[in-house]
Amino acid sequence: MIDPIAFKIGPLAIHWYAICIMLGLFLAVYLASKEAPRKNLTSDDIIDFILIAFPLAIIGARLYYVIFEWSYYSQHLNELFAIWNGGIAIYGGLITGAIVLFIYSYYKVINPITFLDILAPSVMIAQAIGRWGNFINQEAYGKIVSHLDYLPAFIQKQMFIDGHYRTPTFLYESLWNLIGFTIISIVKRKKHFLKEGELLAFYLIWYGIGRFIIEGMRTDSLMFYDFRVSQLVSVVLIIFGSIFVIIRRQMKEVPYYQK
Repeated sequence: MIDPIAFKIGPLAIHWYAICIMLGLFLAVYLASKEAPRKNLTSDDIIDFILIAFPLAIIGARLYYVIFEWSYYSQHLNELFAIWNGGIAIYGGLITGAIVLFIYSYYKVINPITFLDILAPSVMIAQAIGRWGNFINQEAYGKIVSHLDYLPAFIQKQMFIDGHYRTPTFLYESLWNLIGFTIISIVKRKKHFLKEGELLAFYLIWYGIGRFIIEGMRTDSLMFYDFRVSQLVSVVLIIFGSIFVIIRRQMKEVPYYQK
């Protein structure tokens, strides 16, 4: 089993979970900053937004998780802020980030659709990296399986939890996001192929489909009555993304992402 603490600086313990999240964030900021000038934005626009949005998104992700697990946290108030042990929900972070983005875009007089197009691929690769924090924390896994011989030994060992091998759903989602990032990075360079807003729509649909399927394999889903919350949100994203594409395609004034 991998120690969830990477190293210590005096009394401060640095967790692998946090390192994975920060690595994903730094790569996302780098890629978005490189893409921004192509759409008449600056790297400062990206960095300023991230400095505001990231801490708020972490709070939103934790709040989202705590709300749907309130039966537990109401009895363990001392764990409300213990995010180093996991317990943040990506959808909570995405929703919070989107709200901040629209407010930020309004005050900066930036087209929010353009901004979202720039950020969509970066968010996808950040999620792919961040899922490895779940791997180290031994969370976000699926049902018991007899073996994991198709995976490297270090993954098999870490996925041996409470005397059983577990389905590595963290890995499936990481790979799904990596594939999506690769596809979107290629097609966005093609001229007269994608219209503005369709990188965002691709993310919503691609991630929504993957998350819906993978969430159904997990054993730790947040629930709303008898429904998995993330599956409900995924359906909303898929529908919204699909309708968004249809509407934008019918609007002749919408320019192509690459003219």
